[in-house]
Amino acid sequence: MINRILAVLIVALAVFVSCTKESPDVRLDPSLSTSQLLNVTSDSATVIGFVIAQGSGFTEKGVCYNTEANPTISNSKVVYTGEDNNATFSVVLSGLNFATTYYARAYATGSGGTIYGEEYNFTTLPELPVVSTAEITLITGTSATGGGEVTSNGGAEITARGVCFSADTIVPSIDDAHTSDSTGIGQFISELTNLAGSTKYYVRAYATNSVGTVYGEAFEFTTLEIIITSRTWYVPGDYVAASYPDSTFADWNPANSPFIQSLEASPDSLEGYVYMINESNLWKLTTQPDWNGTTYGDGGEGILDPEGGDISSPAGYYKLNVDAAALTYTAVATEWGVIGDATPGGWEDETPLSYDPPSMTWRGGLHLTAANFKFRANHTWDYNYGSTAENDTLDFDGGNIPVDFEADYFFVLDLSHPNAYTYTANYWGLIGSATPDGWETDQDMIWDAETQSLTITLDLVAGEIKFRANDAWDLDYGGDINALTPGGANIPIAEDGNYTIHFYLTSVPSCTIVKN
Repeated sequence: MINRILAVLIVALAVFVSCTKESPDVRLDPSLSTSQLLNVTSDSATVIGFVIAQGSGFTEKGVCYNTEANPTISNSKVVYTGEDNNATFSVVLSGLNFATTYYARAYATGSGGTIYGEEYNFTTLPELPVVSTAEITLITGTSATGGGEVTSNGGAEITARGVCFSADTIVPSIDDAHTSDSTGIGQFISELTNLAGSTKYYVRAYATNSVGTVYGEAFEFTTLEIIITSRTWYVPGDYVAASYPDSTFADWNPANSPFIQSLEASPDSLEGYVYMINESNLWKLTTQPDWNGTTYGDGGEGILDPEGGDISSPAGYYKLNVDAAALTYTAVATEWGVIGDATPGGWEDETPLSYDPPSMTWRGGLHLTAANFKFRANHTWDYNYGSTAENDTLDFDGGNIPVDFEADYFFVLDLSHPNAYTYTANYWGLIGSATPDGWETDQDMIWDAETQSLTITLDLVAGEIKFRANDAWDLDYGGDINALTPGGANIPIAEDGNYTIHFYLTSVPSCTIVKN
């Protein structure tokens, strides 16, 4: 039974096929299909057509395409030129624009006209961008200005652009040093920094999109010779705020820390004085006030190491010396005083001064005879200053400073400005209408080591007084006795009597006036 049914089905299928197959006597209406889209690139695509039925035959077939829907052969087309006895045919659309949407469909033309298959749409891929390199300008010893222009994004967003540069590679890439200068199409400017002096560099622009990175032409330039006139290094640490009261200094803030400097004649030799008040102090050296330079720490045995940890020092007033070429340093605690044949100790040993943190100076008084003196530290001539110019400026191992008038002098030694050290040495007197000689002659004051003040005991009458230096009006103090000011107002004495007066030349000068 099953075999009879199967035989009937086979006969029916044969009849159906014989009725639908084209033959010289049986022709179907022409029919066409666009069957497949392949191999889309940035400028091409492959489209496959399929002839379902050719009717009385076709004189031409291929694929037409356009950037608008429903393309026809009046738009762009590619004619199929291959074997004509196959139902399937393929053509390659070439010369397309990148990142552009196209519409394509197969076509066939016969005696009855042109028929079309289904429509496909596709978008070509983006391509690499186009970028050019700008010439290099504003060349210095450590920097230059470059840039470029992205004239095409290749159909995809420009995600990075700039210039890459190298002293070693003729055709640098983004694997070398490079700048990052925004995104998108258009011109851009690139600042090349941290360059070495007297060095040839190669530079070219780059631009990146989703396809990849492309480069402009390469240029070369040579930086100028770097002439270092002087250096300034900063000494940040955890000691700063406590050691420098009444100032803007702050811990671990290079711009607001003590610093050391070199002179033009020896730019690699830096020096300066730094006060550290804590029992234990941590610090480093850095070449820029904003931490953007090189920072040096402890490399052991006086070596500076960019990877080194904090340098630790006990309390002291330190003379720092750095050799920037050898990357070595010394930090020697110093105690300063006055020495010379004009001083009580002669040339044998210095009479000590006291450090005053608010004014960042060494201060004190002593009796001088008409002879000579210098400043010295640590009981050794390794640390001494004199004055070659015989003024208020000091030089290492400079000349002896002469004393013309025997008196009690008050000293201020200022070592807070690297390589620009100064001093004052003044004797003081009391003058005014209340004093025995009025405004004509000073009453000499003497140094009181116990109270650390200049003092005098004398009879005064009701009137006015001031403090004057060196029997001249170049420097005098008056005004509020709790905060005396240079050139300040006369100080009143209310009644006659015997008075003891102390004059304190601290960072804020003051005085006491006591009637005995």
